[in-house]
Amino acid sequence: MSIIASRARLLGTAFGLALLLGTSAARAETPPNVLVVAQSIDDAVSFDPAEGFELTTVQSFNNLYQRLVQSNREDGTKIEPALAASWAAGSDGRSLTFELSDAKFSSGNPVRPEDVIFSLTRAVKLNKSPAFILNELGWKADNVDAAVTKVDDKHVKLTWSADVGSGFALSLLTAPIASVVDEKTVEPQAKDGDFGNGWLKTNSAGSGAYTIATYTPHEALVLQANASSSDKPKLDSVIIRNVPDVGARRLLVEQGDADIARGLSADQIEALKTKSGVKVLSVPSARTDYILLNTKANPTLGNPAFWEAARYLVDYDGIAKNLLRGQSTVHQAFLPVGFPGALTDTPFKLDVEKAKKILADAGIKTPFKVEFIVFNDQPFLSIAQSLQSSFAQAGITLDIQPGVASDIYARGRSGKFEMTLRYWIPDYFDPHSNASAFAINKDNSANTAAKYAGWVIPELTDETLSAVKEQDAAKRVALYQDLQKKIQASSPFIFMLQGNDQVVLSDKVKNYAQGLNADQVYYDKVEK
Repeated sequence: MSIIASRARLLGTAFGLALLLGTSAARAETPPNVLVVAQSIDDAVSFDPAEGFELTTVQSFNNLYQRLVQSNREDGTKIEPALAASWAAGSDGRSLTFELSDAKFSSGNPVRPEDVIFSLTRAVKLNKSPAFILNELGWKADNVDAAVTKVDDKHVKLTWSADVGSGFALSLLTAPIASVVDEKTVEPQAKDGDFGNGWLKTNSAGSGAYTIATYTPHEALVLQANASSSDKPKLDSVIIRNVPDVGARRLLVEQGDADIARGLSADQIEALKTKSGVKVLSVPSARTDYILLNTKANPTLGNPAFWEAARYLVDYDGIAKNLLRGQSTVHQAFLPVGFPGALTDTPFKLDVEKAKKILADAGIKTPFKVEFIVFNDQPFLSIAQSLQSSFAQAGITLDIQPGVASDIYARGRSGKFEMTLRYWIPDYFDPHSNASAFAINKDNSANTAAKYAGWVIPELTDETLSAVKEQDAAKRVALYQDLQKKIQASSPFIFMLQGNDQVVLSDKVKNYAQGLNADQVYYDKVEK
């Protein structure tokens, strides 16, 4: 097989044909008006912003859609206009009125107050995984229609019953679930009352810089420039190719067959730092990696003594320094560094004898086996193998069961697991984004990480809701620090790491931008 044919096979038909037609055998080059990204997209479940909650889909939303307001690219704590030209808070402290700017969807339809109303109300009524974000405003299926209303052809008003201020409400509206979709395009696609969800899983109807041209699950996502966008992108197309094998990703970017490669191992990153033709971009990330235990799986996993022992069976320093080498740092709290109130102390370290004593004192007999489901991708597999080794020293066999990310997510949400390795990415720049996931679960009615752990915590839920209502900034920070300490000390979550994203770029790629949060991946300014 020729060099070109081999490369075409690696890239697949979407880009392989262009490669065969337009490159020499010596070194492939991607077309000048196309950005080719090599990464895993196996986690993708839905490209509907009311549902998509996975890394691949979240990374796409800023390129496909706009919200009323957005986080600043350089400083996510700053909120700036997007589809809203301006806004005003009501004197009651529980309303916002937005004036819409002139914008068009990829269909050519103008963005109207009706589109904002349709988008926010459908997101609440669909009640998919990210719906809890808008639920923070007190919005439910039976009251959201009255909460989002048209003032006139240029203005829309939002009201809420929750005891939170307009600043927090604006933070919520920067989340992907608040993306505005084209009602006139989506509504005709609705089936069986799904508000077009089935269609939007694999299509787009936004006003962002790009639109979905084609999406083939587990193969490729192809974006094309939105001719109606007010901020036209520099490149015609973006091809995000599913390349599950990290070695293949490295080969593609190294040989010029891809412009960007994500998710490479620490060894590969180190080797590429000295390679000509590519550069390594390190971006601080708000991602936190943690172990989630299903407390309902069996009595042992529901025992707080096991939670405590497990905290001493993680080789935190070994994973961060020796295994990941610059891709993560040790972090043991649910708020990432960069967020107000984040704890930076690390009270736990690998201590097998201490873990054994905790287990023995609690009457937990070893040896025993725990099913451990993980993403079939790096760095998760390497971290899982490290955990398998350290847990084994205390007589606990971790039965690693790798799977494509979409399947692992589905099992986690359905409770069909014992232990899993997860990551959490804030949905918006406020401490409550993470606190609401790990410290809220009064009655299993909200889709939070605590619910997936089977951990019902009415008292912690009340404390978390008190924190979000607090108007004094210093007092609010103190409340979130207290919540972190409680979760850190005893919970079915074992926080281990905070990420540092390392992205490999071709030297030809200019103006690629990525922020602290996962959805802050931007292709609109990229040039080659």
